[in-house]
Amino acid sequence: MVKVPKGTTLVVGLGLSGRAICRHLGRHGVPFMVADTREVPPGLDDFRVAHPGVGIHLGPLTDLDLDEAEEVVVSPGVDPHTPGLEGLAGRTREATAEPLLVGEIALFVRAARAPIVAVTGSNAKSTVTTLVGEMAREAGLRVAVGGNLGTPALDLLEAAPDAELFVLELSSFQLETTPRLGAETAAFLNLSEDHLDRHGDMAGYRAAKLGIFRGARHGVVNADDPDTWPDGPLPALDRFTTRAPEGNDWGIARRADRDWLMHGSDPLLPAAEMRLPGRHNQANALAALAMGHRLGLPLTAMLEVLRRFPGLPHRGELVAEIAGVRWINDSKGTNVGATLAAIEGLGPTLEGRLILLAGGVGKGADFHPLAEPLARHGREAILFGRDAGHLEHVLRGRLPVTRVENLQGALARAVEIAAPGDCVLLSPACASLDQFTDYQARGEAFRRAVKRLAGEAA
Repeated sequence: MVKVPKGTTLVVGLGLSGRAICRHLGRHGVPFMVADTREVPPGLDDFRVAHPGVGIHLGPLTDLDLDEAEEVVVSPGVDPHTPGLEGLAGRTREATAEPLLVGEIALFVRAARAPIVAVTGSNAKSTVTTLVGEMAREAGLRVAVGGNLGTPALDLLEAAPDAELFVLELSSFQLETTPRLGAETAAFLNLSEDHLDRHGDMAGYRAAKLGIFRGARHGVVNADDPDTWPDGPLPALDRFTTRAPEGNDWGIARRADRDWLMHGSDPLLPAAEMRLPGRHNQANALAALAMGHRLGLPLTAMLEVLRRFPGLPHRGELVAEIAGVRWINDSKGTNVGATLAAIEGLGPTLEGRLILLAGGVGKGADFHPLAEPLARHGREAILFGRDAGHLEHVLRGRLPVTRVENLQGALARAVEIAAPGDCVLLSPACASLDQFTDYQARGEAFRRAVKRLAGEAA
């Protein structure tokens, strides 16, 4: 049994966030040691060079004696119920009465000296986080953006010590180990099946996500998704919808034969002036506007961002328009909820039909929710990868289906059938690890191929 010395903080997990935790503790002179269940975690030698003299435990956490540990800080990828940690739930630190086991965001909250904007959801959180950050910059604020997206939150404290605003994307893994976030404004965008291997069921997953509202002064929720609504009252709350808004909600309404982004009865921007395509991205824009409004950002600055923002790579990214056909890279659509949002968002905005490229590692997901919207909006589903058969079983009879070996074959088939006004959408509803190293590699392969097609057409 390895004893954690009295007064020492134990950091569990030596991934990206775990290393950020260690750097933060080192900067603040907090004595710490680290543990990782892997016998040889990647980058171990580099860690030893960066933190000479820091104790390292590799292997089962049950071999650690935590009785005198000052605090246990777990990386987001570490389940708080991992054997060796399960007894810490409900225990508090003697000196502060705060929970003994916390995550990186709890440390960030203690150290941050500027308001926090926080965004969570099963899908679209990266887009909304980036939009709010861009809106704040356009308004002239010194803003730092990160968290689950890009730079780890604790590294933002060092990289942007003069930040006037922190805008964080937060996952359920980060939120479940954050006792009180205290955000100035916090958004819960949507909830669909994901991470049930960690949270047990949808109730557990939702409960983790709802942690974003602990201590929040303002919330933004999806009027069309009651699962995003807080279980208790907040000091202030805004709702967004892709329908005509009720009361002072943020929504979309028809004015003079055009769809407009609305705040209550006030028209803000014709939806067609947004560079990001699709109803789902209009919903993302409304959530960002609601948060920016709470922060007091000028409307002109926020709308300017919406007019120019092209989207994040692999997240509803318009790669090219070739002979009247739009080619969209949504490789980040690794679950059914993300792909469903893309189909329902893009479908109603098309003059033609939707051609879906999908498949990969389905993670046991139920693909049935995709069938009805594809029947309404789809020209064809082109399926590839390990679980293409499961998708075909669900979609066959609802629209034409073609099975191919890989993404390259899917692109060739899409070129054959696409007509002006159509949209070719790579949104696989599956992970990529059967044929690619990650969703980014899959998206890059799609992007390169479409760029070649555009060059040939030119």
